Amino acid sequence: MSLSVSHPTSDSRLASWFATATVCIAAEAPRAMQENQSSVSAVGREVLNHALRPPPLATRDIPADTTLFTIPRCAIINTETSALREHLPALFESQGDEDDQQALDSWSALILVLMHEHLLGDGSRWKPYLDILPETFDTPMFWTDEELSQLQASATRRKIGRAGAEDVFRRRLLPAIRGNGAVFGAGAGWTDEELMGLAHRMGSTVMAYAFDLEGEGEGEGEDDGEEDADGWVEDREGRAMMGMVAMADVLNADAEFNAHVHHGEHELTVTSLRDIKAGDEILNFYGPHPNSELLRRYGYVIDKHARYDVVEIPWDAVQASLVSELGVPREAVERAMEKIDEDEWEDTFVLERNAGEPNPDGTFGSAAPAVDGMPEDLQAQLKAIIKEMQRQDRTLMPDKRKRDDVLQSVMVGALRSVASHYPTTVAEDEALLRQDDVAHRHRMAVIVRLGEKRLIEEAFAHFSGRAAREEPHGNVSAAKRSRRTE
Repeated sequence: MSLSVSHPTSDSRLASWFATATVCIAAEAPRAMQENQSSVSAVGREVLNHALRPPPLATRDIPADTTLFTIPRCAIINTETSALREHLPALFESQGDEDDQQALDSWSALILVLMHEHLLGDGSRWKPYLDILPETFDTPMFWTDEELSQLQASATRRKIGRAGAEDVFRRRLLPAIRGNGAVFGAGAGWTDEELMGLAHRMGSTVMAYAFDLEGEGEGEGEDDGEEDADGWVEDREGRAMMGMVAMADVLNADAEFNAHVHHGEHELTVTSLRDIKAGDEILNFYGPHPNSELLRRYGYVIDKHARYDVVEIPWDAVQASLVSELGVPREAVERAMEKIDEDEWEDTFVLERNAGEPNPDGTFGSAAPAVDGMPEDLQAQLKAIIKEMQRQDRTLMPDKRKRDDVLQSVMVGALRSVASHYPTTVAEDEALLRQDDVAHRHRMAVIVRLGEKRLIEEAFAHFSGRAAREEPHGNVSAAKRSRRTE
């Protein structure tokens, strides 16, 4: 059974497109779901502006395991369903060993497909859907330098990758459009800067809404590859196909969720994971991302995702703390480092809580998230360094218990160093968030940096054995004042 849902931001053409695209919605769902913009605030999330349209709410109870809707794979925008692959197959298959002969990666390929469909205008079968995609985004890719500065020491600032993305756009996408004017329709009359703007828009659309179509991903934006510092440019094992899934991207997401996208051979099906009460929002899950990653990918933050917040600890901070704790010259540590295999060496370590896995029904587990130890890769690297230093100096820490104490103390020192790069304290950030006149992007930046500072505090308490609310900023601020008066 097909369904025509009233969307304030769409029109009858979109509803007709859903019908002709054979998007199937279960008979139960039309009576149990509605969309109401005024109800978003009741969900309890202050910053949630990433939806294509007002989110679906249950108007009456929905049982668990209810199929909400099904989307055939033929209705998904990807490199297999777009005619672009037929017109320009060389872009999607490697032609040689040179860089410019390689096939487009999955992100760039989908960006180019979306640009192609957009430039076709009325000639695109997906035009009604493309017309409701957002034109602006709140991801840091589009922030000013002043707005980015509000992230303070968050590693998010190093992961935006605008320059890297623009390099790919100019090297691969613009030449494809310029060299195939007949294929890209109106694109022939666009300036390079206009095309770059469209590429950024479609890149952000892919980042925020695209699904990994190969494998049973948890939701939008999920993948098995690893993103590098260039943001949209990925080294993806197997080059998993990505696509834009209309209807499925109606759903917002949260750390506690009640719906799931199942990937079938011929279709994607969205079902309820548990009983959903009338008035509750239908929520998907994008993965256990920290708020910093939600902001980078999607342009929003959510309170419940704070449990997944992370802090990156650079080796330089750890090394300086190790030198101080052992009272040895820096050169002694560097000599030990030279003996470590480069392939086993890490420059950055991720501190996170043990948050556990969500329950099968999308709810949180019973255990509260907590810092329960040092990052495993950091611990292994520190032990390897100390072991090598002991081999070079037999008088260094003969007692194993002393080594364990040193590891804890080194971690405390490294945390102090990381904390010192945030110019405001937890208390100051909390006071700032209580103000009503903080700009939207500024507020999101504060939420991200505050979550990281709280994690540092928790880790500081765990490793130092001090009171849970002892703030490393206090000592750090005193150290800063001391340095300034010298």
